[in-house]
Amino acid sequence: MSQPSSRAIGVGRVLIVVYAVLALAATARSLFQLATKFEVAPVAYLLSAFAGVVYVLATIALLGKGRRWYVVAWVTIVIELLGVLVVGTLSIIDAELFPADTVWSFFGRGYLFIPLVLPILGIVWLVRTRRAVEAA
Repeated sequence: MSQPSSRAIGVGRVLIVVYAVLALAATARSLFQLATKFEVAPVAYLLSAFAGVVYVLATIALLGKGRRWYVVAWVTIVIELLGVLVVGTLSIIDAELFPADTVWSFFGRGYLFIPLVLPILGIVWLVRTRRAVEAA
């Protein structure tokens, strides 16, 4: 019996590397902020920690093989897209909601807008690799 197909092929490898770097950056930054400045902006820092966890799960899911990991990848990437759209919009409409930036504030401005573009690329990649998952 053959191994289920992986999404870590071709351009998918680059996508996964970007996810891994963003996961590391968001998680490390949020842990530092939670440990040293929690009282300044607890909601913003907790949101950044949540985003970091989402990026870690998305990275693992994109590396994983089989239908279950494919579904996990979809769920995490959709959560990521909704998060960046909602938090990005709220941070523009009412900046006082977030006295400190989150990963998703202003649509990921602090991260060169990668948090806005990455889930779109992730969704495109998942659609392109769907047949391989279905065939497995």
